[in-house]
Amino acid sequence: MRHLIQPPPSPRGHASGRAAAVARSASRALGVGATLMVTVSLPMAGKGPPVWMESPLALAADGDDLTDDLMSGDPLRFSPEELQELHRRFGVHGPQPRLAQLFSSGINQLQPLRTRTLGQIETLRPVILSECAREQINPMLVTAILFDELRHAKPGEDHPIAAHSGLFTTHGPAQIGVGELVHQGLLSEDPSAEEITVARNQLLDPDQNVALLVGKFARLKRALDLPSDRMLEASGSARDAKGLATLAYLHNGKLDYPRGILALMQDPELHALIYGRQNRPVSPLI
Repeated sequence: MRHLIQPPPSPRGHASGRAAAVARSASRALGVGATLMVTVSLPMAGKGPPVWMESPLALAADGDDLTDDLMSGDPLRFSPEELQELHRRFGVHGPQPRLAQLFSSGINQLQPLRTRTLGQIETLRPVILSECAREQINPMLVTAILFDELRHAKPGEDHPIAAHSGLFTTHGPAQIGVGELVHQGLLSEDPSAEEITVARNQLLDPDQNVALLVGKFARLKRALDLPSDRMLEASGSARDAKGLATLAYLHNGKLDYPRGILALMQDPELHALIYGRQNRPVSPLI
């Protein structure tokens, strides 16, 4: 399905017109009486990251009132044809409601929650790196999704009693459902109650959960005909950025999700946590 990851056309129109269009669209989206400060980073002669990386996260590519001229050059935008094909093959849910977006944004600003989540990611770092190296998956994609899922986790949802009650359909750090084990051939299509219990226990194990997330992206890369012999890099290729956005979209099913995930992939603290060298203190006795 190569048409899903075609690089975007060259931007058209004047930069000032694009900035004004962004501001008008944001005001209309939030309704009368709402105030929003919109910052638009315009491209500068070969300097800095691609303009799509600096776009406001609130203006997720849901296509409400944004013109083709505004979003051309944005690999995170999905055309109606792409969305129809993704819906046909995988099922999607559209954009997250605005109120839910604002609530999520408020949660994301809590520093104690961020600090705790970074600690959880640090614990998962070894399995993230090993599984991603094995499957040629970008570890920052996995890290960004784990970070986002962990900071929005519901209290008590991963307690074994709650998990096996059937109240929750997804489990573990990556919020993966039993159906993913079926897709990966690790569970029969008509499992017994005992097999489902074993599968849920696998999902509750953090290391196995991360391995299943990486396996999910490897499976989707094959299904989307994305390169399987290398990792996708958002910063170096619009084609790769579109592929990463599609993988993120298919994990969450919300149209405004990929832009936030690709922004988290650029987070300096997450980068340092995954790629930084960790020096253990030397004992004074040595």
